[in-house]
Amino acid sequence: MQRLFFALWPEPALRRRLFCETRRLVRRSGGRPVAEADLHVTVVFLGAVDAARRACCEAAAATLRPAPFTLTLDTVGYWPRARALWLGATQVPEPLPALARSLNEALAVCGFTPEPRPFRPHVTLARKVAQWKGAPAPAPAPIPWPAETLCLVESVTDPAGARYRVLRRWPLAGG
Repeated sequence: MQRLFFALWPEPALRRRLFCETRRLVRRSGGRPVAEADLHVTVVFLGAVDAARRACCEAAAATLRPAPFTLTLDTVGYWPRARALWLGATQVPEPLPALARSLNEALAVCGFTPEPRPFRPHVTLARKVAQWKGAPAPAPAPIPWPAETLCLVESVTDPAGARYRVLRRWPLAGG
């Protein structure tokens, strides 16, 4: 069994920018920072998946023809229940929720049920944030993310926390 999810995965230069421009916020949070190499936007979480279901998921993702888009990250938030500090977008481009919907529909043949909560694209910056004090922090300058690939990612837990490994990529090519 593998713990899997579909995600937008930033290119190295963008990942570095995300990490550097949010470092002060993460330090202020007092939480455990997400490693620079693990910054991403989850599109659909699958959970524990065996080899046969993984193959089905890969085949389902291969049927999609999502359009590329740019996600501009420009707002900071905190979820007290999850104890997570995150970076998100005040304006979500329609191709992103459309991608999540079409991927969920395609995964239904593999036996997956869509997440009932609304899709809220975000990059988790820190976990185990005890309390986000004071007024909402100002976000860094807007960070445009040209989303061009959908990735299947494995989550592996070790004593330091979760680490992620991209297993497969599909281009967002439209049409």
